[in-house]
Amino acid sequence: MIVGTVKEIKNHEYRVGLTPESVHELTAHGHRVLVESGAGEGVGATDAVYEKAGAEIAAAAADVFATAEMIVKVKEPQPHERALLRPGQILYTYLHLAPDPDQTRDLIASGAICIAYETVTDVHGGLPLLKPMSQVAGRMAIQAGATALEKAHGGRGVLLGGVPGVLPAKVLVIGGGMVGFNAAQMAAGLGADVTILDRSPEVLERLGIYFEARAKTRFSNRTNLAECVADADLVIGAVLIPGAAAPKLVSAAMLKTMKKGAVLVDVAIDQGGCFETSHATTHADPTYIVDGIVHYCVANMPGAVARTSTYALNNVTLPHALRIAELGWRDALRRDPHLRAGLNVCDGKVTYQAVAEDLGLAYTPAEEAIA
Repeated sequence: MIVGTVKEIKNHEYRVGLTPESVHELTAHGHRVLVESGAGEGVGATDAVYEKAGAEIAAAAADVFATAEMIVKVKEPQPHERALLRPGQILYTYLHLAPDPDQTRDLIASGAICIAYETVTDVHGGLPLLKPMSQVAGRMAIQAGATALEKAHGGRGVLLGGVPGVLPAKVLVIGGGMVGFNAAQMAAGLGADVTILDRSPEVLERLGIYFEARAKTRFSNRTNLAECVADADLVIGAVLIPGAAAPKLVSAAMLKTMKKGAVLVDVAIDQGGCFETSHATTHADPTYIVDGIVHYCVANMPGAVARTSTYALNNVTLPHALRIAELGWRDALRRDPHLRAGLNVCDGKVTYQAVAEDLGLAYTPAEEAIA
């Protein structure tokens, strides 16, 4: 198969779909790999390094799209990239379609085979291609929140861990999944006063056993959420419904109960955000203030630590890319129900139920689409 990767063009996105090591694996299996010139600069991989790994360097993204049978990316294709897709071409990347009707319409119109990293599953019911970026984003959320709490950035001027004689900041983590766990781990490690909310008794028990006295857990209901939000210096939104739009848990009215200069970090912004007042921002202009509350809503947080993120992502995406290249997309999806769960759009049809429901579109089961 001819596999291609292009330079990411989303604001301050430095990751790349294929590392030189991944290129070497693909070419060693007999596949041809095209890499847009400069695609790996953000992770320190020059064109010469890619060529040594067996890649062919293409002058422009359009050349890669025109030739490759499968495009491997990181972020969702931007409008002019979507215009380059063609019927039957495989797009393998993060998509986050539920809050993005324009992208969904374009992918339907393209006739491409669109496999989303974020909905591929595993035998344990997890989301293995989302997991490494959730780990990165959870940890970065605390770094970003700590910076936003500084007075120069509009925050309360509170140090997360405090100092002897001064209380630490109160950090609320909404959601005890992969993002929430990693955020809590970082915050607790810095000495913050950490509370984690979740609706699953099993998750709360697991977190309680892990953190012991280093973090508190509370069941997530309306009363507890409102109390904790009002008391927090930093709130991390870490809620995920696979493939679907995130629920708006923190209302605009709740902001009026918060301390002025408190910070909200919405890690769920890729799926529309879990705060009512959230809208996507970029690394170039990451925060804004509503009712005195600082909002950090960068939609590609892991892009700021591109090398760590790219290698962590390739570790989990490459095996599926190899399988698709070896078998072809249809046979690969037929054989592997977990990879099949990643099929979101196929030949003009929406094949992921949560996306179809959130956007009011017709749904075709993936099994039917690949028959």
